Amino acid sequence: MKKNQKGFSLIELLIVVAIILIIAAIAIPNLLRARMAANESSAVGSMRTINTANGTFLTTYNHSFAPSLVTLGGPTVATPVCANADLIDPVLSNGVKSGYTFNYTAGAADPGDPSCGSVLTYTLASKPNSYENSGTRSFFTDQTGVIRGGDNGGAYATVADLPLQ
Repeated sequence: MKKNQKGFSLIELLIVVAIILIIAAIAIPNLLRARMAANESSAVGSMRTINTANGTFLTTYNHSFAPSLVTLGGPTVATPVCANADLIDPVLSNGVKSGYTFNYTAGAADPGDPSCGSVLTYTLASKPNSYENSGTRSFFTDQTGVIRGGDNGGAYATVADLPLQ
Protein backbone atom coordinates (compact mmCIF):
# COMPACT_ATOMS: atom_id res chain seq x y z
CA MET A 1 0.00 0.00 0.00
CA LYS A 2 1.31 3.40 -0.88
CA LYS A 3 1.77 5.95 1.88
CA ASN A 4 -0.81 8.38 0.51
CA GLN A 5 -3.61 5.75 0.17
CA LYS A 6 -6.19 5.46 2.93
CA GLY A 7 -8.45 2.50 3.83
CA PHE A 8 -8.20 -1.24 4.32
CA SER A 9 -7.09 -3.90 1.92
CA LEU A 10 -9.36 -6.79 0.98
CA ILE A 11 -7.25 -9.23 3.01
CA GLU A 12 -7.55 -7.09 6.15
CA LEU A 13 -11.35 -6.95 5.76
CA LEU A 14 -11.58 -10.72 5.25
CA ILE A 15 -9.54 -11.33 8.40
CA VAL A 16 -11.86 -9.09 10.43
CA VAL A 17 -14.95 -10.86 9.06
CA ALA A 18 -13.42 -14.27 9.84
CA ILE A 19 -12.71 -13.21 13.43
CA ILE A 20 -16.30 -11.99 13.86
CA LEU A 21 -17.66 -15.30 12.49
CA ILE A 22 -15.48 -17.30 14.88
CA ILE A 23 -16.70 -15.28 17.85
CA ALA A 24 -20.33 -15.72 16.73
CA ALA A 25 -19.85 -19.49 16.33
CA ILE A 26 -18.66 -19.65 19.94
CA ALA A 27 -21.33 -17.34 21.39
CA ILE A 28 -24.55 -18.52 19.67
CA PRO A 29 -24.74 -22.02 21.24
CA ASN A 30 -24.22 -20.48 24.67
CA LEU A 31 -27.06 -18.02 24.03
CA LEU A 32 -29.37 -20.86 22.94
CA ARG A 33 -28.57 -22.84 26.10
CA ALA A 34 -29.26 -19.74 28.21
CA ARG A 35 -32.62 -19.27 26.49
CA MET A 36 -33.58 -22.91 27.11
CA ALA A 37 -32.62 -22.57 30.78
CA ALA A 38 -34.75 -19.43 31.03
CA ASN A 39 -37.73 -21.22 29.42
CA GLU A 40 -37.37 -24.15 31.84
CA SER A 41 -37.22 -21.78 34.82
CA SER A 42 -40.28 -19.97 33.53
CA ALA A 43 -42.14 -23.30 33.19
CA VAL A 44 -41.38 -24.22 36.80
CA GLY A 45 -42.43 -20.75 37.94
CA SER A 46 -45.67 -21.03 35.98
CA MET A 47 -46.39 -24.38 37.61
CA ARG A 48 -45.82 -22.82 41.04
CA THR A 49 -48.21 -20.04 40.08
CA ILE A 50 -50.87 -22.55 39.05
CA ASN A 51 -50.41 -24.54 42.28
CA THR A 52 -50.73 -21.36 44.34
CA ALA A 53 -53.78 -20.23 42.34
CA ASN A 54 -55.39 -23.61 42.93
CA GLY A 55 -54.74 -23.24 46.66
CA THR A 56 -56.45 -19.87 46.57
CA PHE A 57 -59.32 -21.32 44.53
CA LEU A 58 -59.61 -24.14 47.08
CA THR A 59 -60.03 -21.75 50.00
CA THR A 60 -62.19 -19.22 48.15
CA TYR A 61 -64.64 -21.36 46.18
CA ASN A 62 -66.22 -24.27 48.05
CA HIS A 63 -63.11 -26.15 49.16
CA SER A 64 -62.26 -27.79 45.82
CA PHE A 65 -59.82 -27.27 42.95
CA ALA A 66 -60.48 -25.54 39.65
CA PRO A 67 -61.75 -27.68 36.77
CA SER A 68 -59.48 -26.02 34.16
CA LEU A 69 -56.79 -23.43 33.55
CA VAL A 70 -59.38 -21.20 31.90
CA THR A 71 -61.36 -21.22 35.15
CA LEU A 72 -58.27 -20.13 37.08
CA GLY A 73 -57.63 -17.30 34.62
CA GLY A 74 -60.66 -16.33 32.66
CA PRO A 75 -61.32 -12.87 31.33
CA THR A 76 -60.70 -10.04 33.74
CA VAL A 77 -63.99 -9.14 35.34
CA ALA A 78 -64.95 -6.54 37.89
CA THR A 79 -65.77 -9.16 40.51
CA PRO A 80 -64.11 -12.57 40.10
CA VAL A 81 -66.43 -15.56 40.30
CA CYS A 82 -65.66 -19.27 40.31
CA ALA A 83 -66.00 -19.56 36.51
CA ASN A 84 -63.58 -16.64 36.00
CA ALA A 85 -61.43 -16.60 39.11
CA ASP A 86 -58.81 -14.24 37.62
CA LEU A 87 -56.02 -15.89 39.65
CA ILE A 88 -53.51 -16.42 36.81
CA ASP A 89 -52.63 -14.29 33.80
CA PRO A 90 -54.52 -14.79 30.51
CA VAL A 91 -51.42 -16.05 28.68
CA LEU A 92 -50.91 -18.88 31.18
CA SER A 93 -54.62 -19.74 31.26
CA ASN A 94 -54.40 -20.53 27.52
CA GLY A 95 -51.88 -23.29 28.34
CA VAL A 96 -48.84 -22.03 26.41
CA LYS A 97 -46.14 -19.77 27.81
CA SER A 98 -42.40 -19.21 27.22
CA GLY A 99 -41.90 -22.16 24.90
CA TYR A 100 -43.80 -24.65 27.07
CA THR A 101 -47.27 -26.21 26.79
CA PHE A 102 -49.20 -26.88 30.00
CA ASN A 103 -51.72 -29.72 30.18
CA TYR A 104 -54.10 -29.37 33.13
CA THR A 105 -56.30 -32.39 33.89
CA ALA A 106 -59.02 -32.20 36.51
CA GLY A 107 -59.73 -35.27 38.61
CA ALA A 108 -63.07 -36.61 39.75
CA ALA A 109 -65.84 -34.15 40.55
CA ASP A 110 -66.64 -33.47 44.19
CA PRO A 111 -69.91 -35.39 44.76
CA GLY A 112 -70.85 -33.23 47.73
CA ASP A 113 -70.50 -29.96 45.81
CA PRO A 114 -71.32 -29.86 42.10
CA SER A 115 -71.02 -26.08 41.90
CA CYS A 116 -68.26 -24.48 39.83
CA GLY A 117 -67.26 -27.83 38.37
CA SER A 118 -65.49 -28.56 41.64
CA VAL A 119 -62.89 -31.32 41.63
CA LEU A 120 -60.95 -33.14 44.34
CA THR A 121 -57.65 -33.64 42.47
CA TYR A 122 -55.76 -32.31 39.46
CA THR A 123 -52.59 -33.00 37.50
CA LEU A 124 -50.48 -30.54 35.57
CA ALA A 125 -47.84 -31.58 33.05
CA SER A 126 -45.67 -29.30 30.97
CA LYS A 127 -43.43 -30.07 28.04
CA PRO A 128 -41.32 -27.97 25.67
CA ASN A 129 -43.05 -26.90 22.46
CA SER A 130 -39.91 -27.76 20.50
CA TYR A 131 -37.64 -30.33 22.15
CA GLU A 132 -33.99 -29.16 22.30
CA ASN A 133 -35.04 -25.75 21.00
CA SER A 134 -37.33 -24.28 23.65
CA GLY A 135 -36.27 -26.77 26.36
CA THR A 136 -35.23 -30.33 27.14
CA ARG A 137 -36.98 -30.98 30.45
CA SER A 138 -40.61 -31.79 31.15
CA PHE A 139 -42.34 -31.20 34.47
CA PHE A 140 -45.23 -32.65 36.43
CA THR A 141 -47.19 -31.63 39.51
CA ASP A 142 -50.51 -32.41 41.14
CA GLN A 143 -52.57 -31.25 44.12
CA THR A 144 -49.64 -32.06 46.44
CA GLY A 145 -47.80 -29.04 45.03
CA VAL A 146 -44.54 -30.95 44.48
CA ILE A 147 -43.00 -30.20 41.08
CA ARG A 148 -41.03 -33.03 39.49
CA GLY A 149 -39.04 -32.98 36.28
CA GLY A 150 -37.13 -35.14 33.86
CA ASP A 151 -35.04 -34.86 30.71
CA ASN A 152 -37.01 -36.82 28.15
CA GLY A 153 -38.83 -33.92 26.48
CA GLY A 154 -42.23 -35.62 26.72
CA ALA A 155 -45.06 -34.72 29.04
CA TYR A 156 -45.64 -36.80 32.15
CA ALA A 157 -49.12 -38.00 32.94
CA THR A 158 -48.38 -39.34 36.44
CA VAL A 159 -45.60 -39.47 38.98
CA ALA A 160 -44.93 -43.07 37.86
CA ASP A 161 -43.92 -41.77 34.40
CA LEU A 162 -41.03 -39.77 35.84
CA PRO A 163 -37.54 -41.22 35.43
CA LEU A 164 -35.52 -41.90 38.58
CA GLN A 165 -32.88 -39.25 39.16
